[in-house]
Parts: sequence; C-alpha cells; structure tokens
Amino acid sequence: MTSGHPSTAPWVSTPGTYLGIDIGGTKVAARMEVGNTAYEAEARWPPYAPDPERDLAVIGDLVERLGPRDRCAAVGVASAATLDGGGRVVAWPNRPSWIGFDLVAALRSRLGTLIDGAPVHVADDGGLAALAEAHAVRCPDLAYLGVGTGVGGGLVMDGELFAGGAAVELGHLIVHPGGPACACGRDGCLQATASGPATLRRAAARRGAPVTAEELVTAADQGEAWAAGTLAQTARALALAVTSLTEIVRPRRIHIGGGFGAAAPGLVPGVAAHVATLARTGRPAPLIAPAALGPRSSLLGALLYARNAQLVEVAG
Repeated sequence: MTSGHPSTAPWVSTPGTYLGIDIGGTKVAARMEVGNTAYEAEARWPPYAPDPERDLAVIGDLVERLGPRDRCAAVGVASAATLDGGGRVVAWPNRPSWIGFDLVAALRSRLGTLIDGAPVHVADDGGLAALAEAHAVRCPDLAYLGVGTGVGGGLVMDGELFAGGAAVELGHLIVHPGGPACACGRDGCLQATASGPATLRRAAARRGAPVTAEELVTAADQGEAWAAGTLAQTARALALAVTSLTEIVRPRRIHIGGGFGAAAPGLVPGVAAHVATLARTGRPAPLIAPAALGPRSSLLGALLYARNAQLVEVAG
C-alpha cells in the first residue's frame, strides 16, 4: 500500500500500461491505459454481500475483460472501504464480512499474472475522486462529495490530499440529529439522509409508490411537487455538510458527483442556493459545481494515482 501524500502537482504523464480499479458499493469499474489507448469495463454487484472471495472473482473477471495489455507498470485502487495503514479493511457497512481482510494482498493474489507483479496502491475512493477533480480543473483547494449508494468525499488542500490521504468521512457528518439510522450505527448522518437510496426512500414515501432515480429526475424537471420537494431536502442536507466543512477549511471549489449526484442535474444548483443562504458575513460561499469528471471521478483518480505513484514514497 502507498504511503506519503498524493499530490495534484506536478502530475507526470508516464508511458506504459496502468490499471485503475474503483471498488464501490453497487458497482466495480476498471480502466486500463496502454499508451494512448484506454479499455474500460464495469460490473454491478449487490450492495450487501457476505463473501469477499466472490467479490474478488468479479474484480478479476472484470480486469480480464479489458483486452490486450503489455506488462502492467502499476495498479491504483479506489476503495469504498475504510482501510488501516497496512491495507486491511477496518470498516465497510455494506460489506462487514470484509473487515480484517487484507485488500492489497488479496488483489495481488487474485490478479496474479494479469498484473505481472505490478505494485498495487490503494486509497480512499472519495480522496482519489477529489484528487482527480482538483487535477481536472487545476484547483489546489477543492472538496468533493460523491452521492451514490452512500455519500463519500475527499479534500485537497494546497495541492495535496488532506490528512495525507486518510479517509475524510464527509458522509458521516451529522446533518439531521435523530434522523434516519445510518449503517455506521448513528442516526442522522449525511449518508443516511442524502444518498441515492435515502433520497429514493423519501421520494417513494411522498409519492406513495416506489420510484427510480430516472423517474425522480424526470418528475422534478416537470415540476411535480413530490419530486422537487424530495430533491430539495437532499440538497439542503448536502448544503449543511458543506457549510460545516467550510467553517473548518476553505476550499475554493466544492464538486458534487457520484452516480446519483451526476444523474440529478438540478441537485447542484439546489445545494449552491442553500449554501449561499447559510453563508455568514465574512465567510462567502465557495463555488459549488458538478463534478468535472461526472460519475467517473474515483475511477480516474485511481488511474491517476497508479500513473503517478512515483511522486510519493511507496511501500509495496
């Protein structure tokens, strides 16, 4: 696993074959770049799964599908799980069976000849997404919120991942005391209030029937009150988290992405409006913008990390 502080600059575009893997709550994606050619694949998996070995088989099969490759120089992995300094999973509410699992060693073993002994560098998915977003817009001070199966996030300050790349658990900021139960064991976390599934549960309650993300977005665009009200609640919860964050640090930009965040175009303006309302004198609101890389920030962050691992001190 990598050690050191991943930085947004000076990123070096290095020749060779590099692999990025994004391990999420309901999806795993992989991208391999061979020179100027890229191969991508993704697979869905259930949000709760009891068998890490089965998950690893999905990852291995995905990498095998990527097509022709030369010897892999390095692998970058964006992980939704919280890891310790040795690469072991210490928390993952969606997959508690992974706790204690050595993710780095398991990936090396499962990918085997597919990566031909290449080093594997693992970091928090929200952090790598923030790093990729900061790189994409050339901003040294940026926070990222990924709204999908859960709510993740990362923070880049002075061109480096805040806290040396340790997970910045923005999804577990309390925004609704006594609110919905979170899988982490607390009530009222941002994740339990503003994630895709949490938003759809509220939408179903307002509508009186189950609703998909596509139906919610379409209905909101058409001005249906149940849909607009649901997204407004999600936007306000995200704005409360952003406002709390900006009382501690001062990112110039806040980017909102993730599968659900990118699919709901009205969400970002709603967050920006609430943040502007909550801003106090002397603390102007930062720029709130959609993720520059859409729903692929974590994946491209993982690949960016693999390509530029020589810029940090590496162990493993």
